[in-house]
Amino acid sequence: MVKLRTRLHNDAGVTGTARSDRRTSALLSRLSSGDVAVLDQVDLDGPTAEALVDAGVVAVVNRSPMISGRFPNRGPQLLVDAGIAMVDQATATQGRDLMSAVTDGRRVVLRGGTLLAGDAVVAEGRELTPDDVARQLADAEAGLSTQLRTLTHNSAEFLRREEALILHGEGVPRLRTRLRGQPVVVVAQGPDDAAELRRIRRYLREVRPVVVSTADGLAVAAAAGLTPDVVVIDSRTEDLPAAKALRACRDVVVTEAPGDTRPGRAGSERFERMGVRIVAMQTTATPADAALLLADAGGATPIIGVGLRGTVEEFLDGPRDGLGSGYVTRLRVGPRLVDATAVPMLYSGQLRARHAYLVLLIGLIVVAAAISTTDIGHQWAVDLGRQLDDLLGGRLS
Repeated sequence: MVKLRTRLHNDAGVTGTARSDRRTSALLSRLSSGDVAVLDQVDLDGPTAEALVDAGVVAVVNRSPMISGRFPNRGPQLLVDAGIAMVDQATATQGRDLMSAVTDGRRVVLRGGTLLAGDAVVAEGRELTPDDVARQLADAEAGLSTQLRTLTHNSAEFLRREEALILHGEGVPRLRTRLRGQPVVVVAQGPDDAAELRRIRRYLREVRPVVVSTADGLAVAAAAGLTPDVVVIDSRTEDLPAAKALRACRDVVVTEAPGDTRPGRAGSERFERMGVRIVAMQTTATPADAALLLADAGGATPIIGVGLRGTVEEFLDGPRDGLGSGYVTRLRVGPRLVDATAVPMLYSGQLRARHAYLVLLIGLIVVAAAISTTDIGHQWAVDLGRQLDDLLGGRLS
């Protein structure tokens, strides 16, 4: 969940500890409150920006454009809303490489578009103000048509590459968790994930569906008091969840690219050291999409998505390698997939015992009132009154 806050920047600039890495995923796991994140990512996407905000960084320095103009990515706006200083197209001084010039762990000051270590200028770039971000995002709206063509192309390539999985369910592993005919909730890290889980709290408590989570969704589920039955992890993931969290799941599914010469061995040594038994799923789909395909192939119904992308803008704002799988997967799952935000409107809750007793009591009162209006019913009422008087009178005497 993105924490909104306001941070005033004065002429003294923003001071923090530099954290740099060429791989954004590796950088995010090392960030702490008060850090200055130095990265290299074209079109900062929403999930990455949310992770930066949640980590508590004070500034972000990007070697690439924050907004390339291809489409209106929402990452920079999230940083603006959180009051985080931004510089993009940053280059190191004296022709040095930016990541090498900014020493990891060193105290730095970001003043405007200039990054200083002590009194020395180590890098310079373009400062992005809220007005700059708003203007660039407005201009980027024109790039949506091009990105839609990219989405179509990637989807066609994904379907061609994994036709057997999508059309026939080949490569889907057999799980210990029973899915057929069961309601399933797929939990991933995404916009408003915690709020969506709160909305379906009653459904989770009363229906007790099977919970399938991605690796980054484990923390989201745990915060809501859920222990997933199944977790889906990309074999390329470097930072695995805690062993205790994985061992609590009945099934740990690891996705790997089709055609691997050693199916099921992709990174399995890491899990063996943790004492975790895994099953392999041959697919290049993102973990969230693989979780949906698992639930669909297993015969689950309905499938409720938490933290999943649903709109065109959200698809385009996600990782590039997930464009094709996201679109095709939703076509495959079809009407079984229900967004978590719709559950409160569709589910009114189960009938509780006290509700049944109340209905029965009201029914008895109505029947008694109807009988009392008849001659026989009136006589019964008189006789019952006399018996009560005799009973009470005897006790009083």
